[in-house]
Amino acid sequence: MIWVSEDEEEHREADASAGRFVRYQFTPAFLRLRTVGATVEFTVGNRPLNSFRMIERHYFRDHLLKSFDFDFGFCIPNSRNTCEHIYEFPQLSESLVRQMVECPYETRSDSFYFVENRLVMHNKADYAYNGGQ
Repeated sequence: MIWVSEDEEEHREADASAGRFVRYQFTPAFLRLRTVGATVEFTVGNRPLNSFRMIERHYFRDHLLKSFDFDFGFCIPNSRNTCEHIYEFPQLSESLVRQMVECPYETRSDSFYFVENRLVMHNKADYAYNGGQ
């Protein structure tokens, strides 16, 4: 996360909804885990971040699997920050697990980053669980 000058903020707000994309591939065993840890690293520009928050939603097709809401709070200017999140997975039926394995990249997530309730970045990802097959 790097803050831009005030002249560029209007352009950045338009870019925030354009998103960035990541693709992941896991083995089917990943879907049987109860918890997973993920580390987020970000840098802050020369202005403090007040009320920095991330909301992340995971879907399979049109079905919401889980929604996460992480509040980073205040972030010091010109700092490098690391935060580990522990995700608790929802209990998935055998039928749903099978569909998720058989339909790679139909599991998706959206991560929305807010500062003072304003969207500043949107990341998208998709997932395959057929690795090793």
